[in-house]
Amino acid sequence: MRLKMVPSETKINFFGATKLTIGLSTALILATVIAFFSMGLNFGIDFRGGTMLMVETAESVEVAEYRALLDDLIDGDVTVTEISDPAAVITGEASHIAMIRIEQIGDDPAVQNDLIVLAKDTLSDAFEGIVFLQTDSVGAKVSGELVQAGVLAIVLAVGAVLFYIWLRFEWQFSVGAVVALVHDVVITIGVFCVTQIEFNLTIIAAILTIVGYSLNDTVVVFDRVRENLRRYKAMELKDVLNLSINETLSRTIMTSVTTLIALLTLYFLGGDVIRGFTFAMIWGVIIGTYSSIFVASVILLRLGVKRDWDKPDNSAGTQFADVDA
Repeated sequence: MRLKMVPSETKINFFGATKLTIGLSTALILATVIAFFSMGLNFGIDFRGGTMLMVETAESVEVAEYRALLDDLIDGDVTVTEISDPAAVITGEASHIAMIRIEQIGDDPAVQNDLIVLAKDTLSDAFEGIVFLQTDSVGAKVSGELVQAGVLAIVLAVGAVLFYIWLRFEWQFSVGAVVALVHDVVITIGVFCVTQIEFNLTIIAAILTIVGYSLNDTVVVFDRVRENLRRYKAMELKDVLNLSINETLSRTIMTSVTTLIALLTLYFLGGDVIRGFTFAMIWGVIIGTYSSIFVASVILLRLGVKRDWDKPDNSAGTQFADVDA
């Protein structure tokens, strides 16, 4: 017996509440802008500079104990987070791990190195048998370069998508896909502003993965739209889009649900170290599926598209439409 999350044939009108969906997306983007300028992102040491120590002790140590020791030594901001490992709790091998973040003080690397040595010596004296599992330090100059590289990576990825879709389909498809991608990236950043989950290089990797996932979903829908435009030349564009989305709905839902099952497992059992990454991915799958249906397709409907695909139009960017990729 085959598992079916949606019926084999659906006739859902995805454009029946276009004003509502576009209004929702617009409201979320505006909320992101407000949250970004009022709350900002909780940048990790990758982007603001500083040091991260991951330590393990034989006995449980309260976060307040770590903070009380280090606040007296260090003038900068010190953040301590207890790292939980649900998988270790289930197996009965729970460990006592904490992540200590020390703010970058000045631009002199020697000063930061002295702080690291002082912090380690103090913690070693206070807690017998403490183990330093990981030590990461990022200077102010390097963190600035990482910010630029992260932004550049996202911009280049979106630009490459614009160029690829333009070659594969038409410029209208390209605009629809890019608007959907920008929509997903902006709202994801807004979620991180509101939740104040640490924003670091792994989140940039998650955003680039979201771009790929959302694009894949959008291209599947657009490819079916192109097939149906050839097949139903007299059908209204709105009806062609509705038909295409309904025909690919089962595949879209199945892919999203199976991906979410894996991500939810990692979120709840993978521990705090990858929780930010998996949270971004979970949100990205949801918003990417939404945008493929309710953003990219709506943009395509508004812009219109060439109906006679039997006549190539080099000026439209469709000269490579039949190239397999």
